[in-house]
Amino acid sequence: MATRLLLILLFATNTLLALAQSGGIRGRITDAATGESLAGVNVILSGTNRGTATGSGGEFELTGLAPGSHNIRFSFIGYQAPAQTVTVGNDIVDLGTITLQQSAVMAGEVVVSASRRPEKLTEAPATISVINSRNISELPSFNVGELIARQKGVDYIRTGVLGTGLNVRGFNSAFNPKNLQMNDARLSTLIATGLPLGPLTSVVKEDIERIEIILGPSAALYGPNAHNGLVNTISKDPRTSQGTTVALGLGNQRVFSARFRHAQVLSPKWAFKVTGEYTKGQDFKYVDTVYYTNTAFKPAKFHAAPEIDLNRNFNSLHGEAAVYYSLNEKSDVIVSYGGNQSNFLAQTNAGRNQIKDWQVHYLHARYVSPRVFAQVYHTWSNTDNTYAINQRTQNYLSFKDAGFSEEEARRRSYEEQWFGTTTTSGVALKRGAVFKDNSRRLNAEIQYNNSWQGFDVIVGSQYQRDMANSRHSYLFDSQGNIIINQIGVYAQVEKKIFGDVKAIAAARADKHDLYGFNFIPKAGLVWNKNEQSVRLTYGKGIAAPTILNLDGYLFGGLLIGNGEGYTLSDGTKIDKLQVETINSVEVGYKGKITPKFYFDANAYYNTSENFLSPAINIATQGRKVTQRGSTPLSEVVPGTPESGAATLLTYVNFGKVNTYGADLGATYYLTNAFNLVLNYSYFGYDLDKNDKRNDGNKDGKVQTQIDLPINTPSNKASFAVNYSGKKFFGSVFTRWVQEYDFFSGINVAAAANTELGIKENARYGRTWNYGPLGGFTNVDVSAGYHVNSYLTASAQVVNLFDSKVREFVASPFIGRLYSVELKVNLPAIHKQ
Repeated sequence: MATRLLLILLFATNTLLALAQSGGIRGRITDAATGESLAGVNVILSGTNRGTATGSGGEFELTGLAPGSHNIRFSFIGYQAPAQTVTVGNDIVDLGTITLQQSAVMAGEVVVSASRRPEKLTEAPATISVINSRNISELPSFNVGELIARQKGVDYIRTGVLGTGLNVRGFNSAFNPKNLQMNDARLSTLIATGLPLGPLTSVVKEDIERIEIILGPSAALYGPNAHNGLVNTISKDPRTSQGTTVALGLGNQRVFSARFRHAQVLSPKWAFKVTGEYTKGQDFKYVDTVYYTNTAFKPAKFHAAPEIDLNRNFNSLHGEAAVYYSLNEKSDVIVSYGGNQSNFLAQTNAGRNQIKDWQVHYLHARYVSPRVFAQVYHTWSNTDNTYAINQRTQNYLSFKDAGFSEEEARRRSYEEQWFGTTTTSGVALKRGAVFKDNSRRLNAEIQYNNSWQGFDVIVGSQYQRDMANSRHSYLFDSQGNIIINQIGVYAQVEKKIFGDVKAIAAARADKHDLYGFNFIPKAGLVWNKNEQSVRLTYGKGIAAPTILNLDGYLFGGLLIGNGEGYTLSDGTKIDKLQVETINSVEVGYKGKITPKFYFDANAYYNTSENFLSPAINIATQGRKVTQRGSTPLSEVVPGTPESGAATLLTYVNFGKVNTYGADLGATYYLTNAFNLVLNYSYFGYDLDKNDKRNDGNKDGKVQTQIDLPINTPSNKASFAVNYSGKKFFGSVFTRWVQEYDFFSGINVAAAANTELGIKENARYGRTWNYGPLGGFTNVDVSAGYHVNSYLTASAQVVNLFDSKVREFVASPFIGRLYSVELKVNLPAIHKQ
């Protein structure tokens, strides 16, 4: 009761103080060229967290300001305006009509991801792309991932109607955690696997302020797995984006999407927002083939069978809510919650997974001020019925071969495989295909920044506690949660050393319970003048083994993680997993060559070591696996003979390779509303085939495609024509990707190769090889119209010419996708 009374008292006191500060400003904002009202312009009190946004008629009002002088900034994508200084007393000051000039603002855009603080795009010491709120609002699709295809240097792939993904600078996989993804400074990854949440995210398109994509290592400031790059999604602040948005979308493949967002300022202290989305549809027709040999029969019985009980329907229900409380004009406390429940198909390096009722939730608290940032958040994940389709199909076939009924074969296929020739002659072994999850993650961070005698300093510390629990379905967790702690400390210092040259030095010290201590440095020089910059940077990145890599226990012990190392029957030791490392040197330029021409280019050289292999059999050349760490394998996997296992799949570190490449991006503005964008990327590598460390599959020889899968096209390019006017907007986007081979676990997509015994459109190992990925040119077209300040209608066609394109392994051919969207934007109920 005392706590409640205290909260009521604080609320009442803040309200009275706000009423006592009765001064304020009002006005109306218009386009300088057309005189038309501009809705959604951010009006911000400089140096504070106070602000508002203009309504449908361009009007705004900001009250509760203390008497005195205030600096007011106006922010709207595609426009610029000088700040204004206003003297406020106890009354409302009417600023009249304020005009904004249209401008191509690429070089002046502010980003936060490169240095963990606001800075101009041209000053950032990294190659960084920005997808802003206007780009997002003008996309006639629920799937924001489609915009990633338009960014330079990104290997964009589409696995179906719902699934999109990205990779940066090589070494892609069907199980790729090397590109860190974050939402509002919060990890957006699964706990046990480290994979990006993808369709499991709780973010709704209408609440995204911008997405920042960094190419290259960012581990010094963000920690492990910001290895190849970083994707940082930043949501809208309700104080500068009030109002209600409702969007409805329809498309082929039975797609339906309904979304909403409401944001409101309740007082000078309190604001909130709430979002929600329900999306459903059906993926393209595609049934993968499962190859299975039943060795219980003499001779062995072979099957090439379709996936069992495949469900191509997908749906997702998710949303978020957040409350913002202003302690004062410069400090906020933000508490948010988000949740998602989804069903869909997911690609892995062991075949596809049927994701069923998988839920991911988070609870997040942040303190934000000019000098201090602190946060704590809890993430939890839950599923009971997700399963590996490939393994379940094999289990089903083993029961059917032995004469079991259809009903019993299907029922037992989730957990067991039958080794025998009849229903009475044989034994059922655990070969569980079901993935259960009840995992948790706790994160905390504190960061401080300041300036002393010309030095800009950022210091921080992060703590992470993973509590993985698969209910013993795919992890070594029969005794309860697998608990792993990790702590990192980081610092960055910047200083102008002479003229317009800024020097940057950063480092991180990271300690992990299982893979130990790592030191991660970063350094750079940036010359910046007149909206142009040249930079030279060095950075180290690490890709940490996931909990699944370290403590996996899949398919009844057929695939086991390597967190302790192994001993073979001849005494050979297989070391436990260590982190994969990359050292990268990059030189780059970005800036306005002319007022209408923006150019961004980089070239890089990387040295990578200790690759994390796909799952390989370490019982080769007649040897058996006898121990995991110091424990006999017969105790690890019940039923294993004392002599050891003749087959055991696990992960190892191996290899060293040098990679290099370049990314070019050019934007030319024919007018402020009409622009052309050209992007091009090149990637290459050097591999020493005489270095036995590069023998990833331990077969005694080094073969590039199999031992060290680069899985990246050498060349790719895109060209776009974009128009974004007051009423009409649209784009034509063309993407070309060169053919390339892809190897990941059992998945193969490669050109014919006599040396490797690979044929196109034929079986290879345990999969069907459709031939190399890439080798296509796609054209996407979109258009939209702002009927008035409240209503917008838009439409889009992806893959306009219906090219049958297969962009990823274990995925359907991507055909034409079309969608239409109707969006209603209602102004805020109250302006503050």
